[in-house]
Amino acid sequence: MTSPPPPAPPASPCIKVCVLDAQQVCVGCGRTLDEIGQWSRLTEEQQRLVCDRARQRRQAAAS
Repeated sequence: MTSPPPPAPPASPCIKVCVLDAQQVCVGCGRTLDEIGQWSRLTEEQQRLVCDRARQRRQAAAS
């Protein structure tokens, strides 16, 4: 029996709405300026954590 393939690396959450708010968080994707700049150097696990934090920021901003 073969193992299932590993999950694909997370896709960048960028939605091409690149505008930073006063806290240096992108209003499009919810990432901080540092997270955006470091994205390509992060491990897959770190990228997943960034995606989770970004989603939480977007949800908080929408409420």
